[in-house]
Amino acid sequence: MNKPLITGMSAIQQDRQLCRVCEKHSSITENEQCCPYCGSPISPRIKNSQQKTWALLFTAFIFIFPANLYPITYLLKNGTRYPDTIFSGIVSLLSSGMSGIAFIVFIASIVVPILKIVALAFISLAIHFKWQFNPNKQLIAFTLVDWIGRWSVLDLFVISIMVAVFDKGNFLSVYPGIAATSFTVVVITTLFAAQSFDTRLIWDANTDAR
Repeated sequence: MNKPLITGMSAIQQDRQLCRVCEKHSSITENEQCCPYCGSPISPRIKNSQQKTWALLFTAFIFIFPANLYPITYLLKNGTRYPDTIFSGIVSLLSSGMSGIAFIVFIASIVVPILKIVALAFISLAIHFKWQFNPNKQLIAFTLVDWIGRWSVLDLFVISIMVAVFDKGNFLSVYPGIAATSFTVVVITTLFAAQSFDTRLIWDANTDAR
């Protein structure tokens, strides 16, 4: 029976677990492997959630440096190669009077990826050490950063904008640099880190610390 949960107690304390497919809850002890309603695999919490999140965050942390320090594009014009990093592209946009686009590029390509790594790392540390922070605020912060972080793929648009800044001649070719690959890794790993993170652990940490 899908009985209502008691407010003020975690689902585990009430011997309940939620199916992530049909969103119905059932007994942990009676239905350990599969949801009795839809037959999908079920567990009280995402298995190895913290380990997966930390592994992905650590990978993103490593690749965030080459993504910002190395050229994201190379422009070859008249036999001369012009490397362009994310930051130099922002400077080029500013010098061209495109301050609005430069601001969007700065937020999407630099601020958001770093903010997402820091926010997820902070929440994960709070869970691990059972720091007593408001769980509702932690969830709001996670939801906000997760939603904004999905727009980091705008960096593909950034590359085209940076190319458009240059005066194109008859002999011009553009190809991606090592930072383009590194930034792609950062975007993908942070997206998967957010997907593997089980937000219910926020409440577990606060409940266990009492």
